Amino acid sequence: MATAEVPSPPPSPRAGGGRIITTAVPARLDRLPWSRWHWTIVIGLGTVWILDGLEVTIVGNIAGRLAEPGSGVSITSGQITGVAAALYVAGACSGALFWGRLTDRYGRKRLFMITLAVYLAATALTALSWEAWWFFLFRFLTGFGIGGEYAAINSAIDELIPAQYRGRVDLIINGSFWLGAVGGSLLSIVALNTNLLPKDIGWRLTFALGAVLALVILLVRRHVPESPRWLLIHGREREAEEIVCGIERRIEAERGVRLPEPQVTLEIRQRESVTFGEIARTVFGRYRRRAVLGFSLFIGQAFLYNAITFGFGAILTRFFAVPADRTGYYFAVIAVGNLCGPLLLGKLFDTVGRRVMISSTYLLSGVLLFGTAWLFGRGVLNAGTLTACWCAVLFFASAGASSAYLTVSEIFPMETRAMSIAFFYALGTAAGGISGPLLFADLTGTGKAGDTALAFSIGATLMCVAGLVAAFLAVPAERRSLEDIARPLTAVPDEP
Repeated sequence: MATAEVPSPPPSPRAGGGRIITTAVPARLDRLPWSRWHWTIVIGLGTVWILDGLEVTIVGNIAGRLAEPGSGVSITSGQITGVAAALYVAGACSGALFWGRLTDRYGRKRLFMITLAVYLAATALTALSWEAWWFFLFRFLTGFGIGGEYAAINSAIDELIPAQYRGRVDLIINGSFWLGAVGGSLLSIVALNTNLLPKDIGWRLTFALGAVLALVILLVRRHVPESPRWLLIHGREREAEEIVCGIERRIEAERGVRLPEPQVTLEIRQRESVTFGEIARTVFGRYRRRAVLGFSLFIGQAFLYNAITFGFGAILTRFFAVPADRTGYYFAVIAVGNLCGPLLLGKLFDTVGRRVMISSTYLLSGVLLFGTAWLFGRGVLNAGTLTACWCAVLFFASAGASSAYLTVSEIFPMETRAMSIAFFYALGTAAGGISGPLLFADLTGTGKAGDTALAFSIGATLMCVAGLVAAFLAVPAERRSLEDIARPLTAVPDEP
């Protein structure tokens, strides 16, 4: 198998001043069989979503306790589920845009190390909150770090995972948020038990634990390499070659066979950066139908998840008199439903296909949510049956929501990947994720079942609309190389 660097021809008029190289690195990465090395990528990069799930769930479940006298912070439940939740999402949106641009310019690895460090520090400082403004500030900064993670991590995952596994791996990694949610739910039960921990200490320890786990992930993540695809474009083809050769040697030693020689090569013009103007023209000019798809998917899932994730504990407490230290049990159940969605349906996104699976998961979750809203409005649900309904809704919604990140990370060119993820995440989440918690907190705060049912129905409508858009506009990206789905901006055009 030839693994030597392909000699580069001298600059030509087609190069636009840059150096042209011919490479098979993308094809070599895509033809790799699944191996232990790929598991190191999944663990090193994917486990951060477990922390995100832990964070969001804990905040939702501790809202009632944190608002009680003696918690150590003068804050109301509405401020936690409304203002703090919205600030967390606002931080994630601004962080995605800020870090996303830097990820495309300076590399995936450098940024996914920095953003995790920001998340770690902000989470630790949240545990030290003594006033509402401090809690709000560091919820914003925690989100600021997480927003950068979305861009850097999804870019790296898609560029390192073979094409035939990309869909299921991306879904499972993004869905691992709910593994953290299960842990957060159960942890909150212990932390809020005043027989075990004082009222002003338990909730602080949950944030401190999140910081400790982030530190462990930071240490593991040091072993994840930079994306060879990114290195190629930025004039560092020798490093890209060394990384890919090292991966191939490990897999050949593991399997005891030589890997087949790839047949596809790519000719690219190396350059340091891509301007905002080029990104805008690419996303909203050449790929405007894909842009509509990305916005629709993100707005639908962002409203549904940010509203319900932050507000479910408050609904149980307000409408069904569930004690604050018992809401974690219910949330753990719906978190399991969310986790099972990507785990059980993920493979179908690579086999049945993107269009069928994305549209069907969005539409099914929307229809089921309409049914839940109708039953809730009629007053026929209790805490247990509402949880069961949400489990069914979120089984499909979780797979659909995870596919939104997969979609925007694979349907735009390599040079714009992190910024595209950041842009669609930020604008879609700002539209649905900031307004969602605020509107949801306002509607559920009235104590009227009809108002809460209306909030459910708004989320259901947005999910159904997104599902219909996907039915017409989703890209058949299953088992295709990233360069085939969206040709790199640096790819040298064929000679006329």
